Amino acid sequence: MIDLRSLHHSRGTPMEKVTIKQIRYDLTWQVRHEVMYPDFPFDHIKLENDREGLHFGLYLDHQLTSVVSLFREGNDYQFRKFATRAIAQGSGYGSSLLAHLINHVKEKGALRLWCNARVSAAGFYERFGLEKTGPVFINDEIDFVRMEIDCL
Repeated sequence: MIDLRSLHHSRGTPMEKVTIKQIRYDLTWQVRHEVMYPDFPFDHIKLENDREGLHFGLYLDHQLTSVVSLFREGNDYQFRKFATRAIAQGSGYGSSLLAHLINHVKEKGALRLWCNARVSAAGFYERFGLEKTGPVFINDEIDFVRMEIDCL
């Protein structure tokens, strides 16, 4: 499991140029579309309950680089539409945003954090302690698996 306190960015970008903050839901849409479903109509990346969620963005040099949306269900939280622009993937920015999200839900007293992960990204989530808890399923011709972590 990754030690959330030891994260750094592999490109050597000074930390003061990286900012994570809560953002409006509509600010997530362009990154979601560009990264996750570029061949689908733009509205495909919008969620019915976007207005009800919390949305976080990681900014690199004032450019929105990575986004994630968080939805509360009782004492459990689900994150969805986690996306990092291709130019920044593999540089630790997504890891920083996920670490921020995990810390956020723990501070809120969450029992569990979960997602429907692309099977191709399952290894990334496992490094943060998330475990596969369900069978593989297909949506939009992409393989997904439920993954979760206990937060207590």
